[in-house]
Amino acid sequence: MSLVPIEIRKEKKRFIIEDQVSGEFYEMPEICIDAIQLINQGEQLGEIERRLKAKYPYEEVDLINFTEQLIELHLIDSINGAKIERQEKQKEKLGFLWISPKIGKFFFNKVTYPIYWALFILNIVIFILYPSLFPHHEDIFVFNLMVVNVLFWMVFTFLFVLIHEFGHVLAMRAFNLPTKLEIGHRMFFVVLLTDMSSVWRITPKDRNVLFLAGLCFDTVLLFITLILQLIVPNDQWLLNGLMNLAVFDIVLRMSFQFCIYMKTDLYFVFENVSGCYNLMENAQQTIRKRFSFLKSKASEEVVFSGEKKTVFIYSLFFLLGIILTVVLYFMYYIPEVIYAAKKLLPGFVQPPTSLLFWDALVFLLQVSIFIILLLYSWRKKYLLSKM
Repeated sequence: MSLVPIEIRKEKKRFIIEDQVSGEFYEMPEICIDAIQLINQGEQLGEIERRLKAKYPYEEVDLINFTEQLIELHLIDSINGAKIERQEKQKEKLGFLWISPKIGKFFFNKVTYPIYWALFILNIVIFILYPSLFPHHEDIFVFNLMVVNVLFWMVFTFLFVLIHEFGHVLAMRAFNLPTKLEIGHRMFFVVLLTDMSSVWRITPKDRNVLFLAGLCFDTVLLFITLILQLIVPNDQWLLNGLMNLAVFDIVLRMSFQFCIYMKTDLYFVFENVSGCYNLMENAQQTIRKRFSFLKSKASEEVVFSGEKKTVFIYSLFFLLGIILTVVLYFMYYIPEVIYAAKKLLPGFVQPPTSLLFWDALVFLLQVSIFIILLLYSWRKKYLLSKM
């Protein structure tokens, strides 16, 4: 039996296997790696099973079952000289190779890391010293016309999200890794996502730099906007209003990073530091076990030995993230919707010659565009899950 070209990398607790044909990555324990290496040496399955049982007396060893799993993962190339038919899945072409790794290293190196941490602490200190700078739900209503408010919020959000994602892109390029940007979603939020599938090629320590890169750029943006709020005169209502809107957007997006049940950047940091992968799926199973009404007939995720404590701790953060989401909704989003509804609903009964009518109508169009993007993201995720 022979395998397709693969590369094996040692992780903290287990190993990562890269299928060099498809670019897919798989996590496996040491016993599986030993089996694969013996297969590559041309050993018979019976002999491999005998040797593994001798080396791992407390492990369940079933080479037939393991071979079937390898076939399902498309990692077997041939058996007894007979080629295994497999649906060829070529590596997805990633981009941004035109960005030199030197540019990425300019933003992410041993000198800049402490700077990002210092700015993060300074931001907290500024909020403590000047609590009035902390965002309020009214901050997005800079203008009297709701259409203009939404337009500026959309522009600011798109610009800041783009900067956040380019932090990830530049960090990826700092390690000479390819990537791409695509539209995705987290719950009801349309987001840009950086493809970070190739992070498994670098060490776990370096991966954290890639995962935190977006938050590093958010920290710099927040520091700049807070300083502008402190130095801009109070009579400059437009500039102050726009800075309030900027702080509102940045702070809320950074806050949602702590809602790790949505697989945010901090989720991947938690996963990477613990060395336990598929944490979300395993935590969902743990929560379902504790709450009988949430149990499903779906097959359970595999929790490796020694991971139960980590999965339990993550389950607590999972629930805390949900609580944080509810708090943010009640503090910001629900009051905003109520305020917007009070402003806009009367406009729909106004004549077409009224500015209030067009304000309400165009606002509805803006919301429709957001819903279309969200549906597109959901449909894309659904189609990928079926592949």
